[in-house]
Amino acid sequence: MLKNKIEEHQSGILLYGITPPKENNTEERIKEISEKHIARIEQMDIDGLILYDIQDESDRTKEERTFEFIRTVDPSVYSHRYMGSLDVPKVVYRCVGNYTQDAFKDWLDSNTDDYTVFVGTASRNQKVELKLSEAYDMRLEHSPSMFLGAVTIPERHIGHGDEHKRVGFKMEKGCSFFVSQAVFDLDASRQFLQDYADYCREENVKPVPIIFTLTPCGSEKTLNFAKWLGIHIPDETETMLRHSEDMLMKSLDIAEENFKELIQAGEALGIPVGCNVESISIRKVEIDASVALTNKIGDYLKQIGLR
Repeated sequence: MLKNKIEEHQSGILLYGITPPKENNTEERIKEISEKHIARIEQMDIDGLILYDIQDESDRTKEERTFEFIRTVDPSVYSHRYMGSLDVPKVVYRCVGNYTQDAFKDWLDSNTDDYTVFVGTASRNQKVELKLSEAYDMRLEHSPSMFLGAVTIPERHIGHGDEHKRVGFKMEKGCSFFVSQAVFDLDASRQFLQDYADYCREENVKPVPIIFTLTPCGSEKTLNFAKWLGIHIPDETETMLRHSEDMLMKSLDIAEENFKELIQAGEALGIPVGCNVESISIRKVEIDASVALTNKIGDYLKQIGLR
């Protein structure tokens, strides 16, 4: 069970992440998409399903968005109304900046999600009525038993050098596991793990699971969108992808090797490391590749005795 693996600080947690359908779809179309999701995910040996909540990130960059922003079905609603027949733990993301304080309180009071991940603003310039720190305080007051996770961005560590402290702050607020933004920068992720290990030793706290997200990249448009989202792709990696005969397969190879490096680094440092696989593209070939990557990671975890 996912909760037990998190509470027991186990390595090898395997998640799969999807974004709910656009809310401008018809009810019939949403159900059709849901059925495809369920049929695909039922064939996968995973510990949990992440349901993302999205926000308009245009304040974060002046560059034109690669894909048009359209709001999606609320992930909590999607979990219960459309994905309820799927017997897999659901990890529901919640962009707190999308709420007023009153609306967030109402949601906390009525929340029935298995696992929740609070997500902050896309940038400091984004104007919201509810800050992430306020959301954590409200959760302690209104829903203290909520099983809570958080987002971490290892690549941010290179520029700011404080990602391990951000994780520490969120642990103090009750977060029991962390899911990263999609990672391509192996050096940044390894440095983050080292500094997180040092932090836990200095603060005398036990490291919680760090679940690294991997995503296929099968086209120039997907690559550009990943960069627009703020995912740092090292120059060497970008060059390999752009000049490979098969960008999609190359991206899978890179992702798999990066994860192997990260779980080995975590083991050496005493940090439980897991994996989440997503597709940031809606192209079928890239979605299928994300399923294949999940299966490959699952096979590897079995080989090393973690599944």
